[in-house]
Parts: sequence; C-alpha cells; structure tokens
Amino acid sequence: DTLFPYIKDNVKEYLRAHWEEEECQRDVGLLRKQALEDSSLDGVVPIPLESGSGEEELERVIQAVVDNVCWQMSLDRKTTALKQLQGHMWRAAYATGHVKGEVFEDVVPAIRKWREAGMKVYIYSSGSVEAQKLLFGYSTEGDILELFDGHFDTKIGPKVESESYRRIAESIGCATNNILFLTDVPREANAAEEADTHVAVVIRPGNAGLTDDEKSYYSLISSFTELFLPSST
Repeated sequence: DTLFPYIKDNVKEYLRAHWEEEECQRDVGLLRKQALEDSSLDGVVPIPLESGSGEEELERVIQAVVDNVCWQMSLDRKTTALKQLQGHMWRAAYATGHVKGEVFEDVVPAIRKWREAGMKVYIYSSGSVEAQKLLFGYSTEGDILELFDGHFDTKIGPKVESESYRRIAESIGCATNNILFLTDVPREANAAEEADTHVAVVIRPGNAGLTDDEKSYYSLISSFTELFLPSST
C-alpha cells in the first residue's frame, strides 16, 4: 500500500533528478531492452533512444519510461528491469526518510528471544534481497538487520515451488524438517510442506482471507508471541 504507489507517484521526478547518473542510465537501458523483448505484448510502451536534440525530446523519453513502468506494474510483472529501478527508488526514499519499513510490535522481541535460544532467522521474500535489507535497515524499529542470519529472494526459486525450500535448507546447512516457515499465503505454505518444512500461517491486518478448509488445516498465529519453539542449544 506504500511502496508500489510511491513508485508510480514519484518515478517521473526521480528520473528527472537522476537522469545523468550512470546508475539511472543503466536502469533505463534495461527497461528499454525489456520493452524490445515485450514488443509483441498488448499495451507495451517502447522507450526511444535519445538523439540529444534538447529538453523536449528528453521529456518524451522520460515520459515513455514512466508509461512503461506503469504498464509493467499494472500487470504485476516481476522483470529484473522493473525490480532494479524500483529498488533504486526505494533506496533513495528510505535514505531520505520518505518511507519506513513497518514492523509489527511483537516481531523484534520474539526474534531476539529466538536468537538467544540459539535459533537462526532468515527472510525469504518475493521482494529482492536489496529491497528486504532496505525495509529492515530503515524500519519503524530502527536498523534491525542484525536480527537476521541471511536473506533469500526468488533467485533461489519461486515461493510456490517446493524445490525452493529444499535449496534454502541446503544453502543454510539445515534439514528441511528443522525449519519453520511463516507465511500468509496458503500456496507457499503448501509448497513448503511438500518439502517437509514445518509451516505456520500468519493472520495479520490486511492479509488475504483464508477458506474454512485452510483455517482448519494449517496452524494459525496472529502474533509471534504465540509461537513456542524448542531451543536449539
């Protein structure tokens, strides 16, 4: 509700402010390349090359980038080109205090308790590792990155495929049945279970509702304080 509208509301201003910077030009280059690959799709917005003929042309190119970004976001696309620009915009927004990562009040005390008991805590999200680190580095609880032992995104695999959870377990040197995965998405919970991972489904304000079958099947929690985990020490 905050991060994605921020992109749409601020992408033109961001591009104007950072256009001459190498990082911004790389981002635009990736978007231009993606637009070429998408040329057969309905509604795609091509991004023309600049010929250096003045402000009016620059505005046309910037508007094409804006329209392309909004088109991709309207289709909920996860292209590397889009995610890279979004990540750089969010980094700037977090650093200037325009946005903060919101953390429920039960989260930090619970994670500290788990870590004191010898457990390790990892994040697995469809958001990029960079986006995760920004959210937790600039959170309403301050910089809480120290609470996490590592981060995974969809480079390890989609969250709805069981093989992704096996890869994570292998990466952290742990059996899947020694992992508890917390999610609000039943399809992810199902994939994790298929990999022999323990699962709890988290009920939080704003999350999608569950069917009666899902409510009766999964272990449900509404706060991390409801989890009683065995010490690993």
